Amino acid sequence: MSPIVIVLALSAAVLHATWNAFLRSGADRLWTVTVMSFSGTIIAIPFAFIFPLPASSAWIYIALSSALQVGYTFFLVAAYRYGQLGQVYPIVRGTAPLLVTLGTFLLAGERPSIAQAIGVTLVAVGIMSLALGKSRASWASILFAFATGVIVASYGTVDSIGVHVAEHAGAYAAWVFIGYGTMLPLAFVLVRRNLIVNFGEPDTWKALGGGIAALFAYALVVIAFSLGPAGPITALRETSVVFAILIGWLFLGETLTARRIVAGAIVALGAICLGLAR
Repeated sequence: MSPIVIVLALSAAVLHATWNAFLRSGADRLWTVTVMSFSGTIIAIPFAFIFPLPASSAWIYIALSSALQVGYTFFLVAAYRYGQLGQVYPIVRGTAPLLVTLGTFLLAGERPSIAQAIGVTLVAVGIMSLALGKSRASWASILFAFATGVIVASYGTVDSIGVHVAEHAGAYAAWVFIGYGTMLPLAFVLVRRNLIVNFGEPDTWKALGGGIAALFAYALVVIAFSLGPAGPITALRETSVVFAILIGWLFLGETLTARRIVAGAIVALGAICLGLAR
């Protein structure tokens, strides 16, 4: 990989951990992530009309991906209600590649490579070390984090199919952003009855800033994929687990124990092995 691709992948990892920190620090996390979605929607709308429309058969994947990401949002908010960034984030990030690898083995009969087998083992050990012991996360946060990881793996699979069916990656991504940015506020209103956004409040602009960070995290990865090999880029992006633990300690006042550092590093290393094996 060229230095620029490495920088792009690592920057995406930092930004992904950062927007999760924005969410974790919000007083009303469901409101925060809903307002965050506005940034992606506003930026995506012009591109939806610049790019050609996705193929008609892709719209079911766009709708399904958007709906799954709304579910992901609700479960992630619930996980952060009961657990810290440095506990929840590694479980979410580790569960998704773990399930994808196990799923291809169980459902498609694909034998895992040595790197994949090592990655699965490391991720499982890292997650268990976060989930067990005196300093473990609460059971509620663990269950919601696992559920979030399941949904991440699900919409990742849908996107991997849908983006090819759409015949234009940019158009597919733009319409998924719009779909998600439409469904999430509607879901918020169904749950809370009304959505009040005051653009004179600092929290609104903080949430919009978090949304921009999330959008850039996604965009940088897409650019990196266009310039370098997918496996190593995916692997580098998984270093976000370590960045999340450090951000939680530096900016959210979370405890930085040796156990959490080692567990996060093990999850990250396992995810890197799974990424390199792609």
